[in-house]
Amino acid sequence: MTIYRSVGNVPRKRHVVHHDHDGTRLREELLGTRGFSGPSSLLYHRRSPSDVRDVAPVEELRSGQDTLRPNHPVAPFHLRTHDLPDDLGFDLVRHRRILAANDDLTIAVVNASAASPLYRDVAGDELVHVESGSALLETTFGPLEVHPGDYVVVPAGTTHRWVPVDPVRALVIEMRGHLSFPDRYRGDNGQFLEHAPFCERDLRAPEAPSVEVGTDIDVLVRTRHGLTAHRHATHPFDVVGWDGTLYPYALSIHDFEPIVGSLHQPPPVHQTFAGPGFVVCSFVPRPFDFHPDAVKIPYHHSNVDSDEVLFYVDGDFMSRAGSGIGIGSMSIHPAGFVHGPQPGSFDASVDATRTEETAVMIDTFAPLQISEVARSISDPGYGRTWTER
Repeated sequence: MTIYRSVGNVPRKRHVVHHDHDGTRLREELLGTRGFSGPSSLLYHRRSPSDVRDVAPVEELRSGQDTLRPNHPVAPFHLRTHDLPDDLGFDLVRHRRILAANDDLTIAVVNASAASPLYRDVAGDELVHVESGSALLETTFGPLEVHPGDYVVVPAGTTHRWVPVDPVRALVIEMRGHLSFPDRYRGDNGQFLEHAPFCERDLRAPEAPSVEVGTDIDVLVRTRHGLTAHRHATHPFDVVGWDGTLYPYALSIHDFEPIVGSLHQPPPVHQTFAGPGFVVCSFVPRPFDFHPDAVKIPYHHSNVDSDEVLFYVDGDFMSRAGSGIGIGSMSIHPAGFVHGPQPGSFDASVDATRTEETAVMIDTFAPLQISEVARSISDPGYGRTWTER
């Protein structure tokens, strides 16, 4: 983020003595990136955030990590994520089901009905897309309500807790670095430009700190080596104010304004985020191409430099009719596989004037490995659905 915000009790100058309303001297914490050279925020705690009384390893509960293997022989996948069991008591942190990964990111899904433990991922930012359900994201910056369709960005190092209001289905991207908006959407001063498909008004962030008290508070910490439990002497949510350009925020996919043309527009016009070694695009309801001879469905294409992951969230996926793709499906089209519309979809598109689909696309620039969890919900006949009959 490069949009400055100031929330709660913040002194006029940085790095000066500062007190809370009752006279407590506040402890300043810098949450920063790129070795003090990237986006950062200053948080003001009532107690020391460094007072950790115990450290212990924690058993990994998420599934799929240890079973990842290359997509060889190379083939497309159709994963029916709704076939995964809705286990009661799962939370959004510990019970993620990893479907695919490479050295840049991990792609997982989760069905969560229970509150998560306090958690911070220091290996990189996390991007959570809420397919269905709603939740309260509690953080050191304050609470943030999230709803179906929201992209939720949690910066690396942010202590947080997910509390579902009702059961949540979500797509989760864990990355080995930091998420940003495409450079072409931003001006020299970081402001969204007029051609950007969303703007600052569409971003939601915590608006007030949420001060909690308590002692001996456990926080799960994820590094690239696994999970550790830190027992803090006092509650990390004791922040009374913060300011800066690094903080959790939400952007609804429904606030993405699609770009259309007289002829088919390529996927980069749908780009929403840029990550280390991948991009995220949003496909939303929009008018079809309006040239009188336009082919309204995607042309056949081969992703020479990337694997394409498409997560189908809502609507009618006309170009995939007959393939078995539906809500909750995830397709993986790897480099080396030429893919495109399903047979018969051109004829179905001739009289159509708009598409009603909502989907999230992840294009990676290194090959993905596929987990056994993914293979267990894979349609074995998917690769033959392009057969002309």
